[in-house]
Amino acid sequence: MSLHPSKPSLTRDRFDAVLFDLDGVLTATAKVHAACWKQMFDAFLEGWSKANHVPFRPFDSKVDYELYVDGKPRIDGVRSFLTSRGIQLPDGSEDDPPDAVTAWGLGNRKDRLVADMLKTKGVEVYQGSVELARALRHEGIKLAVVSSSHHCRGILQAAGILDLFDVIVDGVVAERLHLIGKPAPDTYLEAAKELGADRKRAVVIEDAISGVQSGRNGGFGLVVGVDRKGDADKLRQNGADVVVTDLAELLAQ
Repeated sequence: MSLHPSKPSLTRDRFDAVLFDLDGVLTATAKVHAACWKQMFDAFLEGWSKANHVPFRPFDSKVDYELYVDGKPRIDGVRSFLTSRGIQLPDGSEDDPPDAVTAWGLGNRKDRLVADMLKTKGVEVYQGSVELARALRHEGIKLAVVSSSHHCRGILQAAGILDLFDVIVDGVVAERLHLIGKPAPDTYLEAAKELGADRKRAVVIEDAISGVQSGRNGGFGLVVGVDRKGDADKLRQNGADVVVTDLAELLAQ
């Protein structure tokens, strides 16, 4: 397939690189992450509510997920959500066990749930996104995946699309290079740098509010929002130059 002539011109004369988010853009694993965040936080909140004699208010898989954790590094998501509820926990350390009552402990508990769910349910890809990636490669445009997930490379491999991408900047890389997570632009800027692309000639494709903010904050040439949850207006307000419901819309039929 070729690129759609009347949609944003993702062609070699305008852009050298396209930088894809993973969860919710290339794969449907955003659903897995949302479910695991809810399972982990609800279990914690029930115990917290009983211990502190306050009403139990469960984690909202839409509102809380989008506002506080979607697209962010795991530890930042934990801190952000706990702050929204007025809960203070010690950070602990990255090596905390999943049963530790620390921010890292909660994050590691969620990470274990994700790993277990991916093993049992596998990885679902968005076919339109894969077709766009292949069309872009055919155009000679370099591709990267930018994700806060520590499972990024394994997910791409399980989905059979690892070989489509020239560069991967994931949670492992971000920690090694001490990069600030989304909505800061650092991980996207690193991907563009590794591809040898100027940010003005690079495209960011994101489905998360924090992700399009990252693209805007980095001054990229184009930010494409993928509306998987009926949030087109929010994506535009937070940095998306154009919003589609499926990346297949950018392909000529």
